Amino acid sequence: MAASRRQQIRRSILDAAIIEFSRNGLEGTSTQAIADRAGLTKPQLHYYISSKEELYDEALQFIVAEWKHIFFMSTESDADPAHVIVSYVTRKIRHAIERPEVARLFAREVARGATALSRHWDDLAASVDQSTAIIQSWIDQGLIRELDPLIFQMNIWAATEYFAEHGAQARYLLGVSDGEALDADRLIRETAELFLARAGLSAPDDRNASAMGTSEGGTSDP
Repeated sequence: MAASRRQQIRRSILDAAIIEFSRNGLEGTSTQAIADRAGLTKPQLHYYISSKEELYDEALQFIVAEWKHIFFMSTESDADPAHVIVSYVTRKIRHAIERPEVARLFAREVARGATALSRHWDDLAASVDQSTAIIQSWIDQGLIRELDPLIFQMNIWAATEYFAEHGAQARYLLGVSDGEALDADRLIRETAELFLARAGLSAPDDRNASAMGTSEGGTSDP
């Protein structure tokens, strides 16, 4: 019981840290702000962490691990490229809407030179290499048209993470007020169609219809 409670508190601290770091960066975030968001006193927070810098590194490590296991195409077992691409875009956009602070923290760290993130590049690179190999195998088998597998992935990242990193702009242009849910199905449908077209594919018919227009994989709440 005590171990479970400790784990819950640690996760609350991590979630609070990701939000604060995504908004204010490492230098602009205080441990008091993290403690307040986590519902702890500052002494309580420091019982669980040794330093703000160590917590920042832990947050980055968590993000890398989460993206590695959830988002990369290498996690897909389905051999159908259209299904894999739509599923990938769906997960990316839903996560960008539901957990925008994750992409924002990652982007902020990269913008500052990725000095802390560089310690975790190898894990990311390994997953990207696996995904690149899968896409290349589709090309070699004639399942999709010729394209650059790595740039193809980078473009998907840019298109899907836009809704997290530039959420305020997206909301303004789409006429969506703060607190109102973005239409995830609309975003998924248009973005998936874009990358399916680049690969010379059409949207899957029945197997993935839900990913192209209904609520499979999560809600559309921000």
